[in-house]
Amino acid sequence: MQPFFGVLARCVRPGRASNVAVSTCRRPQTRGQFAVDLVEQRHCQNQMNTTQDPAPGFSNPMRPSRRTAFRTLLGLAVVFLVGAAVAADPKKGTPAPLRVGVSPVFPPLVFKQGKDLAGVEVDLARALGEKLGRKVVFVELDWKDQTEALIAGKTDIIMSSLSASQARNAVMNFTRSYLKIGLMALVRREQRTKHSMGLLIPPGTKVGVIKATSGDFLVQRDYPRAKRKTYADGSDAARALARGSVDLVITDSTLAWYLAGTHGAEGLTTVPLVLSEENLVWGVRRGNDELVAAANEFLTNAIQDGSLNKVLRRWMPLE
Repeated sequence: MQPFFGVLARCVRPGRASNVAVSTCRRPQTRGQFAVDLVEQRHCQNQMNTTQDPAPGFSNPMRPSRRTAFRTLLGLAVVFLVGAAVAADPKKGTPAPLRVGVSPVFPPLVFKQGKDLAGVEVDLARALGEKLGRKVVFVELDWKDQTEALIAGKTDIIMSSLSASQARNAVMNFTRSYLKIGLMALVRREQRTKHSMGLLIPPGTKVGVIKATSGDFLVQRDYPRAKRKTYADGSDAARALARGSVDLVITDSTLAWYLAGTHGAEGLTTVPLVLSEENLVWGVRRGNDELVAAANEFLTNAIQDGSLNKVLRRWMPLE
């Protein structure tokens, strides 16, 4: 491509007939010359309106100066280069990450192994992200803050031992259930026979629960005269039970089984009585129907092809 000022000089040569200037400027347009050609055509059009330079000391307002033409060309070139850069940006069109809200206090569903997240929900979240083609970002929150974070748009989905309830469904949408569980009691082994005919919680019984969970709500509703003690996670509650600070702990059956196994040497066991049946689901912000549909499709396929059962067996060997 010829330098700009060389082409411009040919078009502005004094005394040259206008038709010569036109023929000089009319060259086949090649790729990348659009901005230059546009300036040339504008200048040549002005040349057609006059066949000679104006008298000395006067300027022709219809003919742009070299500085004006250069600024026009520079502006067009910048626009062209920015557009090309945007079009070539490899990040453009990359799906947004899938922000998964987790509270790693519910083993074996979601918990910490050392510094790493682990459990059923963690494996399923990674598999869901791979299916959707979205990078998974785990957002660790206290359980009591999960719903607020979802509504505020800080997370996209809650995958953290979430059971379906009418109260929660009023503020979020649920996916289909992937596991049916229930609430169970964790007790000291010598107290197990006491509850063989049913769970006995007379007034004044010290009951440990994890704050803001279904077990906490059940104790408040069904055993209002019990002395409820809340804990941040199941391990804290189990240790309190082992040292006699509480008489029993009520929590999800999955967590109760896990704690009975990890604290068996301390004399803890479960009462084989289900206090309620619950469906584990994932919570999605209202209005995000696309994610609900995608998660439901993922769960349906995982149930049918056996991959869900494989994950459950990995972390929950109990029948």
